[in-house]
Amino acid sequence: MKENKTILLAHGSGGSYSRRLVEEVFAKAFSNPLLAPLNDQAVFTLPAKKLAFTTDSYVVNPIFFPGGDIGKLSVCGTINDLAVGGAEPVYLSASFIIEEGLSMEELLRIVLSMAKTAKEAGVSIVTGDTKVVERGKGDKVFINTAGIGVLNIDQELTPANIRPGDVVIVSGTMGDHGIAILTHREGIQMESPVESDCAALHTLTNAMLAAAPSGIKAMRDPTRGGLATVLNEFAASAGCSISIREDDIPVREAVKGACEILGFDPLYLANEGKLIAVVEAGSVEAVLKAMRSHPLGKDAAVIGVAEEGHKGKVLLETSIGNRRILDMLSGEQLPRIC
Repeated sequence: MKENKTILLAHGSGGSYSRRLVEEVFAKAFSNPLLAPLNDQAVFTLPAKKLAFTTDSYVVNPIFFPGGDIGKLSVCGTINDLAVGGAEPVYLSASFIIEEGLSMEELLRIVLSMAKTAKEAGVSIVTGDTKVVERGKGDKVFINTAGIGVLNIDQELTPANIRPGDVVIVSGTMGDHGIAILTHREGIQMESPVESDCAALHTLTNAMLAAAPSGIKAMRDPTRGGLATVLNEFAASAGCSISIREDDIPVREAVKGACEILGFDPLYLANEGKLIAVVEAGSVEAVLKAMRSHPLGKDAAVIGVAEEGHKGKVLLETSIGNRRILDMLSGEQLPRIC
């Protein structure tokens, strides 16, 4: 690929250009025995246990941002979807839709970021696909990833498990990713710049589940729609209400400031390295201790509780003592954030 400094339509033709792109960029970066044959599938054996399977697509703009890039985001996002279900991620696939004209340097930077993130997380990218679309049709690059994980717990983590009296915990500050993307994309200079919280959460969820094997009812990573949207989904599935306290929700001062200036609510902003857990009351202390002992959970906080009545509603107790309904996000607040 040394003589080609940008992606050409020929790189998606299925011919020699495609083969060289796969061999010299993707296979080299993601190198592992399952990928090496470059078949149309990866063949592997997994333990005779329950498996979790997920897929997601990533269309973030800009593709490079403070704290991460679309490659790191695609790996962490898929790992996190498995992790909050109680699964240990094992294998990922990665498919690229690349716009003609993307520089080879940018593509390689993304691919190496994915490889680094996957290696650090202990997962392998074992299969994938590449397509090239005409200039102006792809916004540089879109990535689809799918993941397989092994479930090492007996219970299913689902909002349907939530009962009145269960406690809501967040692993850290809300809104970092959304503000990082927005300010970088719009060229907004902040006195205290905000970086994306993009991170793989499976080691945190493993620690939590080890601390309270049967005490965790449900977990979710609050990406698009943020904390408010996830809690509304929880309340609707559980058939109860969830009451949270505004003053207990961790939000960085820089994020609060940016939201005040730009008119956003941090409770609706995307996060890419945080989780929400609903835990039975008797397990809260153990779960919090495990979370705060982990780098990704050091700012963990109890923010509310599931309650009877107001079925399917989320109630926010504000800083001035009022209570109001916190609705699910309607429409698109911040486009192209994941």
